[in-house]
Amino acid sequence: MWCLELLLPLLLFISDASCQWNVWLPRDISAMTNSCVVIPCTFMYPSGIRPSRGIHGIWYFGQPYPQLFPPVVFKSRTDVVHESYKGRTKLLGDLHQRNCTLLINNIGTEHSGRYYFRADLGGANIYTYPDFTELKVLDQPNIDVPEEIVSDESLELTCYAPDNCPDMTPEIQWMYTDYLPDPEFSTDLVEESNTAVLSNTLTFTPRPMHNGQLLGCRVYYPNTTLAYERLISLDVKYAPRSVWVNASSEVMEGSSVTLHCEVDSNPPARIAWMFGDQELLWDTASNVSLMLDDVTPANEGIYTCVGDNGYGIMNTSLYLAVKYPPYEPVVNDSITVVEGTTLALHCSTQGSPAPTLTWLKDGQLVGTITADELSVLTIVEITPQGDGQYRCLAENEHGRASSSLNITVEYAPVLLEESKCTVVREGVQCVCMATGNPEPTIEFYLPDLNITINETDGRYNFYTHTDGHTSTGMIKLREKGERVDNGSPAVNVHCSISNAYGRESILLELQQEKKYMMAVIVGTIGGVAVIAFIIAAVRYVGHNNKNLRQSCWAQSLTPF
Repeated sequence: MWCLELLLPLLLFISDASCQWNVWLPRDISAMTNSCVVIPCTFMYPSGIRPSRGIHGIWYFGQPYPQLFPPVVFKSRTDVVHESYKGRTKLLGDLHQRNCTLLINNIGTEHSGRYYFRADLGGANIYTYPDFTELKVLDQPNIDVPEEIVSDESLELTCYAPDNCPDMTPEIQWMYTDYLPDPEFSTDLVEESNTAVLSNTLTFTPRPMHNGQLLGCRVYYPNTTLAYERLISLDVKYAPRSVWVNASSEVMEGSSVTLHCEVDSNPPARIAWMFGDQELLWDTASNVSLMLDDVTPANEGIYTCVGDNGYGIMNTSLYLAVKYPPYEPVVNDSITVVEGTTLALHCSTQGSPAPTLTWLKDGQLVGTITADELSVLTIVEITPQGDGQYRCLAENEHGRASSSLNITVEYAPVLLEESKCTVVREGVQCVCMATGNPEPTIEFYLPDLNITINETDGRYNFYTHTDGHTSTGMIKLREKGERVDNGSPAVNVHCSISNAYGRESILLELQQEKKYMMAVIVGTIGGVAVIAFIIAAVRYVGHNNKNLRQSCWAQSLTPF
């Protein structure tokens, strides 16, 4: 720092060319507390002035105007100075050589401020120079930190210590560098305006892990107890390096769920929850929670948390599964078909997990059980037996639901085996029974008389009844008709059954004739047996009466 020893004669030489009041001193200078500082100073005065009583000088603190009574730092005429500077100041320069360099020892922070020099050449030749030196007394070193520290980019941190005390030379050390990757150190001494600053530069490449960690700079003076430290916390900017979300989960329909997202980044990222292309929620923070109330199956899907802080972007997704019982199945409408038609019955529903679908007809299992959301029951060439109610039952572990449809099968009439003619007391009764859909129409035809019977007249009683798809027709022939060779009545009755899908005519046989003859024979035998019993009884009674009379007559002949 003592380049000023070479500079001062040069300034004095140059000053001879000027006849103005001028002073040269550093605009700013710094020192550590409890150390010392030298303020280089060179002054000029007009060449026409001849100091009559020598040259004297005064240093003021704070302001240059004596009438405002600023604190006196140093005064060459006397030792009268401000209390805070007693025993601390010394003029190093020779005023006659126009050198006003000042030494201040054992300085404190209260000595920070502006220092002014006043030249006293005697008489009226007294002048306070308006230029000043700004002294900064530091209790810790300065560290030059870039405005932005970015991860994976080389970083330089410089620690400064003033070197303006001739009796003490500072040294600089960096602290807490053991965790840094390959740190490098370089020292430099910068001299400017007759002041000196010692610097030490730390170079390394920070990582996200270094964010928030402490670094320290220590300035000390060898062979003294003076030491100063300053700590800084690294603010390392880095792109999101991790995005944490809940694990994929399952929830019941109607319940609530909270999705959490945490993003590790600096500065904090703009965190957004996305559902497909829709942004549901965002905030600039380290974590954001998305709450879903009264969850429905529509909420099921992939949720993505996106973190973006300007230095990079990262995202993580989860799958939210919504569990719910099967919905009411959708089935075909009830239908009417013609016998022989092939049908495909569809049953579809939704449920989670996927439900099993079962087809039931009139409560009985038909088809196969399907573990899917769609089941198709195929009925090939349906028969009348396929008529009825079909129910699709959907089940999973959370519940069940069902839907039904009716299938009506239309078919041509079919004669039932119960159709027959029977001999009764009043004559002959003929019954004709048929099933069909629509319900069959029944008529009787007497070919011998060429009569079609479908209503009641004087000779025939005609009766019909319908029960579901079964129709019953009955007639009674009041005259039994002619007898055949075996004595049975002659019956010649045709039954005609018809509906929209067909017509059929059948001759009804007298199926119960033998049972009627057996009843006549049994009746005759029974009558003969009764007559024989009566005759035997009469004879028995008559025989007993005869024996009784003979006994009584014999007793009357016996003497007393």
